[in-house]
This record gives sequence, C-alpha cells and structure tokens, in this order.
Amino acid sequence: MSNDWPPQFIFTVCQRGAEQVLKQEIAARLADARLAFSRPGFVTFKLGEPCQQPEQFQLPSTFARAYGFSLGKLVGSKTGELAAQVWETPAIKQLVASEGFADIHTWQRDAKLSGTRGFEPGQTLLAQEVERVIRERSPIESLHPMPAVPRPPSRRNGWVLDVVLVEPNEWWIGCHRTTRRFDCWPGGVPPLDLPEHAVSRAYLKMAESLEWSALPILKGDLCLELGCAPGGAAQALLDRGARVLGVDPAEVELEVNEHPNFQHLRRRSAEVSRRQLHGVRWLAADMNVTPTYTLDAVEDIVSNKATAVRGLLLTLKFTDWKLAAQLPGYIERVRSWGYRDVRTRQLASNGREICLVALRSRSQRRVQRPTHTRRRKDAAHASMPKPPHLPANG
Repeated sequence: MSNDWPPQFIFTVCQRGAEQVLKQEIAARLADARLAFSRPGFVTFKLGEPCQQPEQFQLPSTFARAYGFSLGKLVGSKTGELAAQVWETPAIKQLVASEGFADIHTWQRDAKLSGTRGFEPGQTLLAQEVERVIRERSPIESLHPMPAVPRPPSRRNGWVLDVVLVEPNEWWIGCHRTTRRFDCWPGGVPPLDLPEHAVSRAYLKMAESLEWSALPILKGDLCLELGCAPGGAAQALLDRGARVLGVDPAEVELEVNEHPNFQHLRRRSAEVSRRQLHGVRWLAADMNVTPTYTLDAVEDIVSNKATAVRGLLLTLKFTDWKLAAQLPGYIERVRSWGYRDVRTRQLASNGREICLVALRSRSQRRVQRPTHTRRRKDAAHASMPKPPHLPANG
C-alpha cells in the first residue's frame, strides 16, 4: 500500500458483522472506491484517484463508526520499534512538517459484538500503552503527555494521527480531520461507561445517542419514550434532567418507576390518547420490532395536529441485515413528516440496529431557550413536577 500524499486509500472501522453492509454502502455512495483489505470490524478502500483536498473529505456512511486516510501498515513484535516507525512513515513526516498533529488516537478493532459477554467497544489497556509509547517518541512535544481520564475529545478541525491495532503486532497507520463530533473520539467511541445504577444496557445506548447527536434537550423538557421497559434509556434521560413519559405494556424497574420525573403508561402506543401527549417535545423509540413497525408507531403520533414533537431519537432494528438496504426509504419517510434534518449512525453500543435522529431543520440543533422567563420569587421545588395531564401509573 502506498504511503504517498495526497492519499488514495481510506480505512473504516465498523461493528463486527456489519462489514458486508458497509461495503455495499460505500459502493453505492462512492462509485470509484474499490475494496482493498478487510478483517472483521476493519475495512479499507482504494479511491479511483488521490484525494486532492483531504482536509475537506467526509465519508457519507451510517455504518462506518470511524474512518480516515490509510497510510500503510506496520508489523513487528516490539512496541518501541513499531512506535518509532510510525513517525518515519513518509506521509506522517510530511504532515508533521506542514500542519502537525493535534492529537493521537489508538484503538483495537472490536474483539466481539457490542454487549456480548460484557464486551463494550472502547480503548483497551493495550491501546493505551501503545499510545503512550507513540507519544513518547513523537517529534511534536505537545503530544508527549497522555490525555487526562476521562479522556477529553480532540479539538475540532485538526489532524489526528490514527493507529489501529488490527492485531497486537499489526498496526495500520492513518490520519483524519476532526470535522464532526465523532471524529474527536478514538475509534469513534465516546468515553462512556454503564453506571452501576443503570437497570439495563439501554442506558448506554441512550447516553451515546445523546452524546453523538447533541440534541438540545433542556432540563425539564418532556420526552416520550416508546418501548421504555425496563427503563434504562429513560434513566439516561432522567439523569440529564429531562422528564420522561414512558409507554410500554411491560413492567418498568421500580427505581425508575418511582422517579419523580417519570410517568409510565402501561399500554401500547396506539392506545395512548393525544391528550396524554400534551407538552411532549422529544420522542424516543427502541422497540423489538422491524423498522417499519417502529416508524408506523412514530408517524401515528407526530402526524397528529395535537402534538408538537420537536425532534426524534429512534432505534431501527435490523432483524436481517437485508433490511439495511431499505435505510434510504426509512430516511425519506421521516423527512416526509417535516423532519428535514435526519442523521443516522450505527453506535458503538448498538447491536444489529442503528440510531436515527431527526429535527425539523438544521438550525434547531442549537439550544432554544425561552425568550421571556419570569424570575421566581418563591424557593425552587426539590424536584420538577409530573408531566401535565397524565393519569396515574398503569
């Protein structure tokens, strides 16, 4: 593989098992890209021509968790020697001499599917040690210190050196620009952990979806969640200060159900009256059904004139990977409801599913605060009130 600059190869990192879907997506969106190298969770492509404006390159992909320009691989058994070779890579030396690097990202490709036997994607101890040695040998003095813990995101609009441990003794070298939010996290994985009080992994999925999407959900906003049981995702919203109206015929864990800002409607979404949805600003859905069924349930709510849902946060599950081919149609269906700003991503915490977020316009990504706020004269309440017009649990 060539180490020349401008670059002609790109690398992608994806969930194990999603490689074929990723290849099909890239083939459809980058007609001149050809498959170059593939391992579970790691796929590279060769562009038809070298990228003449690499600082402006963005890969249009739902299934690529992270990507960048691939600049070759190194094979060896000694970490120090491999780290020294990283800085001798011709394209790396050229970038050091011209623009420099703002940060270094090292990570291993996923060992398992997210959520399998306790495995969660993220920087391993081995990747951290490799990063430490690479930083020690860096010709850029500002890169010598290791980042603080928890790791802060890399600064925006800078070059990052990528070192992907495809195998412990096989490193793939690359770089990328931090133009989007997920570009600032090593391997596209935000530094999140499942808290001890979480009642399910759904907490982690919701936390990551909020971190990636940066939806401007304010403290006190009312969020409707379809398929809320057992309550993990609702916990993540509650921990951010939101109020949550959960809809699910199944039971919710007691500690969630007793939260002062949570209301459980133990029924199906079709059985909820629109009067009960008064004041809902955000709608989340994570149901164990096909994407079409999820979208049917959501459309029934947002198409009603009595509701004014500002944004959507949906999990679309692929019971078969073949359903991924219908993703463009799912996106267009959401846009037909008036949500023009639609983004999709397979999160690190996702299973065979993706996250879809939607707003009515891109301008709504900014936090909208009330223009006229009356100053309180009485003391603040210990907790926010229950959502208005809601019946008792059950």
